[in-house]
Amino acid sequence: MNVQAERIVALCDDLGLDRVAAEYPAIAQRAADQSHSFSDFLEQLLKTEIDGRHERARNTLLKLATLPAIRTLEDYDFGFATGAPKVQITELASLAFVERAENVVFLGPSGVGKTHLALALAYRAVMARIKTRFITAADLMLQLAAARRKEQLKSYFNRAILGPRLLVIDELGYLPFGREEANLLFQVIAKRYERGSIILTSNLAFSDWASALADDTTLTAALLDRLLHHGHIVNIRGESYRLKDKRKAGTAGKKTR
Repeated sequence: MNVQAERIVALCDDLGLDRVAAEYPAIAQRAADQSHSFSDFLEQLLKTEIDGRHERARNTLLKLATLPAIRTLEDYDFGFATGAPKVQITELASLAFVERAENVVFLGPSGVGKTHLALALAYRAVMARIKTRFITAADLMLQLAAARRKEQLKSYFNRAILGPRLLVIDELGYLPFGREEANLLFQVIAKRYERGSIILTSNLAFSDWASALADDTTLTAALLDRLLHHGHIVNIRGESYRLKDKRKAGTAGKKTR
């Protein structure tokens, strides 16, 4: 590296232009070899820096999202999961519902791919640099209860509930909630109402939600009113998506008619 190049790298370091500092020599050489104009060279240089910043932002948001796995819509087998409404799910992939602070509720029996689809939308949101958080309903209740015991509930709500633009709550209904837990979940839905989007998955029909929420029909009705007012309901029918590979290999039972 010549003296001028060293000065350029030092200036980039002072300005926080990390990607320019790393890639400037190669971009400059390519511009010289291809006789690019100065404007073309400058545009490529700035684009390189922007791309680097966006990549760092996505990596940071991905860590904060706490996704248990990376799933994509491209990986979802609509050929097998014929009960999944592909057109509706494809429309949701635009993430316009996040911009409008609307909610998405995935309903269906265990194993049909509700969590996969919720993770896929969450991952797409992260790649669009949207602050996202994924958590199971059971873990959410544990964290809320712990925050209440420590008298830190307000701080937890501001940071973990209201902070993300997209909050994904997985597996509501797999474990029944007591009255205190049901009240805490209602607060989560109510505080995000018209302020931020929620994706929620459940194996229960709406008519059965009260059974998972301390048999409190009044609270359940109020919760559903806020959740579904600006909501998209995605009903998924069919048998277990998880068993499709085993069936293909002949290690699981045949489909029942």
